[in-house]
Amino acid sequence: MFKVDRLRFGTAGIPLSTPKPSTITGIEHVRNLGLDAMELEFVRGVNISPELAKKIKYVAKKNDVLLTAHAPYYINLNAKEKAKVEASKKRIIQSAERLYEAGGWSVVFHAGYYLKQPPESVYQRILEALKDIQKELMDKGVKVWIRPELTGKPTQFGDLKEIVKLSEELEMVLPTIDFAHAHARNRGKCNSVEEWREMLSFIEDRLGREALDNMHIHMSGIEYTDKGEKRHLPLQESDMNWEDLLRVLKEFRVKGVVISESPNIEEDALLMKKKYEEIKA
Repeated sequence: MFKVDRLRFGTAGIPLSTPKPSTITGIEHVRNLGLDAMELEFVRGVNISPELAKKIKYVAKKNDVLLTAHAPYYINLNAKEKAKVEASKKRIIQSAERLYEAGGWSVVFHAGYYLKQPPESVYQRILEALKDIQKELMDKGVKVWIRPELTGKPTQFGDLKEIVKLSEELEMVLPTIDFAHAHARNRGKCNSVEEWREMLSFIEDRLGREALDNMHIHMSGIEYTDKGEKRHLPLQESDMNWEDLLRVLKEFRVKGVVISESPNIEEDALLMKKKYEEIKA
C-alpha cells in the first residue's frame, strides 16, 4: 500500500455540483473545488468496468485526487446462510479489485450484524471471513487497505475495539473511523476532545503509528436515538463538535483521508478542509 502524504478531504461519491456527473467528471470537479479525495460509491453494486477503472486511475493521478471506495451495503459476514456470507465476501473482493485497478487506496464496508448472537462468536466468524478475503486479494496481488467501519447502531458489528482487534490480527486490515457513527452508537458520547484523544491514543497504542498515518475517516453531522444512528445531517445542523475534532486530528498529526458523508457532501468537505488549514499546529 502506498503512503499518504497528508490529511486529505473529499466527498462520498461524485460532488452534487458536478456538471454532467460521472466518476471521471466527479474527480475533475473535486480538484476544481479545491478538494483532494473522492470515495467511489459501490453501494448498489460494483458498477465500474476494468476498462473504465484504468481511465479513472489516469484522471485521479493527473488531478492528485486520492480514491477510496465504499463496498455494497448488502454485506453481512455474519449471515446465517452460507451463500449470503460467500456473496458478501465476493462483494468486498470485487470492490477491492476494482479500486486497485483505479489506483485507489482503501475500501470500506459494514462488516455485519450481531443477529442477537454473542459478540465473541460473531467476531470469530467475521475474522474467518476476512482471512479468506485477505488471502484471495494477496494471491491476486491486490494491494489496498480493507476497512471494516465503526458502525452507527449497537445492533451492528463494529465498535472501536472490535475493528481495532481485527486490524491487529490481519495484515491488510485497518479500521475506518466514522466519528459521527461513534457519536450515534454511543448515544451522544464520543463528542469531546478528551474522548477523541482517547480513541486515537487507543488506535496508536494497539496498531502503531502506521494506523494514524493511514486513517480512513468518515464525517458528517448525525441525528440519533436510543437505537443509534437515524440519519446523516449537515455538520452545522448537528450537535457534532467537528471543529474540536479537527484540532485533535491535527494534534495527533493524522494523515489519510476525511470523507464527508453529509447530505451537502462537498460543502461540508470544503468547510472541514478550510477549518483544518486554519488550525495552528
